[in-house]
Amino acid sequence: MRIIAILRIAFNALLRNKLRTVLTMLGIIIGVSAVIAMVSIGTGARAQLEKQIENMGQNIVSVFPNFRRGGVSSGSSGGTGFTIEDCNAIGNEIPGVAAVSPEVRASGQAVYGNKNWSASVYGVNSDYLQIKSWPVETGSNFSEQEVRSAAKVVLIGKTVVQELFEGSDPLGEVIRIRNVPFVVMGTLKSKGAALMGPDQDDTIIMPYTSAMKRLAGSRASIRSIIVQAEQPGVMSQVAEGLTNLIRIRHRIAPGMEDDFMIRTQDQINEFATGTSKTMTALLGAVAGVSLVVGGIGIMNIMLVSVTERTREIGIRMSVGAKARDILFQFLTEAVVLSVLGGVIGIGLGIGTSTLVASQMNWPTLTPTHAIVGAFLFSAAIGIFFGFYPARKAAQLDPIEALRYE
Repeated sequence: MRIIAILRIAFNALLRNKLRTVLTMLGIIIGVSAVIAMVSIGTGARAQLEKQIENMGQNIVSVFPNFRRGGVSSGSSGGTGFTIEDCNAIGNEIPGVAAVSPEVRASGQAVYGNKNWSASVYGVNSDYLQIKSWPVETGSNFSEQEVRSAAKVVLIGKTVVQELFEGSDPLGEVIRIRNVPFVVMGTLKSKGAALMGPDQDDTIIMPYTSAMKRLAGSRASIRSIIVQAEQPGVMSQVAEGLTNLIRIRHRIAPGMEDDFMIRTQDQINEFATGTSKTMTALLGAVAGVSLVVGGIGIMNIMLVSVTERTREIGIRMSVGAKARDILFQFLTEAVVLSVLGGVIGIGLGIGTSTLVASQMNWPTLTPTHAIVGAFLFSAAIGIFFGFYPARKAAQLDPIEALRYE
């Protein structure tokens, strides 16, 4: 009963000056809504990053050339790359490897009838789709026999289907790349954008032997090797095995720098999500400053309220109210202000993040812990910034308070 009475007194006191109460809550409302919106946008972006990383495949370890001349790195675009013997050795000699595929990149316009389209062309083996977790939607994958015979067959992504065939069935049709005819034997399910932005569906996949012999010619080389570990826990061991094996095969003496780079899916995941987490924390911290400003506003208004209600405090004390009752009353008013502002701010923040998602096509995700945390933090703001004014009110001399005009 006593708590209900104190709450009723607090609400009555706040409703005496509605405009001032609303303006006081405004700082908390803006702060909480900003925190919720920023955390939702950051969490949504991180979830999309994680999804894109999963789309790269499962337990992937990638090997790229990294040649240095005169102390300058030419990165993965330099040098002559790897050999098919390197790929075979990786699959046969390194424990924990589930599958391995070379990756040959070529370029050229894909032509069908009177239409043409420039797509990324990848030469791989029959294990590539398994490694990349990329299912065939219609048709079938090419076989190892077709890889060995450099068959003129291709698999095409959704974007290529839309640009060249406009909804008609591409299976069995012939497209020309650099004037070489290739039969479409399958279409791939849509994967969407890759981690760094390019459209994965704008892709043509063929046997690496076909890409090397029929498109790249004498300049053909394996530009990268994609390895799939048997399980996530052995990726680091597979990476270490790759380093040792390739150093031996490339005759790199001890102490000399590697002419290749190795990247595991875990490293990519840690880098991408780590950056996203940092940005989310930074945005949340900046938005949290608004909460502190709102708390200072509550303290300021509560101090003014104590001054205005000095005589009221004196009357309450003269009829038996104790110092702790006065302290609890003013502290309750501060907490009510901040909690109401927090609740409204949570609703506004969720609404803002939803609006951003619908209007700007940004991924948003509001975690439950952000809502709970914002609510508790707003209550803590009320207690922290409301304590000093409440304590000041409780320490008033009742006789001096009654004399106050």
